[in-house]
Amino acid sequence: MRKVVFGINASADGFYGHTGMVVDDVLHQYFTDLLRTTDQILYGRITYELMVPFWPDVAKNKSMSKVSNEFAEVFTGLEKILFSHSITKVEDPNTTIAKLPLFETVSKLKKQVGKDICIGSLSVAAQLSEVGLIDEYHFVVHPVIVGNGPKLFDNLPLKQSLFLDLIDTQTLPAGQIALHYRTRR
Repeated sequence: MRKVVFGINASADGFYGHTGMVVDDVLHQYFTDLLRTTDQILYGRITYELMVPFWPDVAKNKSMSKVSNEFAEVFTGLEKILFSHSITKVEDPNTTIAKLPLFETVSKLKKQVGKDICIGSLSVAAQLSEVGLIDEYHFVVHPVIVGNGPKLFDNLPLKQSLFLDLIDTQTLPAGQIALHYRTRR
């Protein structure tokens, strides 16, 4: 069965966003490598609109560093599934708007043949964490305290703790620590 994988950047004080994060070629390579293990990425509206059309435009124009352009190409090639009540049409040819509810869609996707399924949105990750549908978490903790921003369970607090087993750690040159966990079953 396919795994559902969530990867995201976090500040040292537990906020998930891009404020103050060290975004360099090493970080882009880390996430490029993660995306290569997947063939679909699930989004809510807010993060989707941050990523598309930005990264497809980078892939088309080759407007960033070699590593960032590679990230853009890998990202652009993934099938993106958008969960939104307000968006009814998309321009990106690799994006489909989900017709079924999130849990039903993910349960069906997990049973299909293919690579892993990636989550690219805090709201989607929170909902899937609540029902135990995320198999692995990749948190890249940056050496910065930002003081505010979004948190993983801001809008949907967990009803019970979710225990994780550490699979791997990696220290990146700019001081980020990549933590790779598997959900304890």
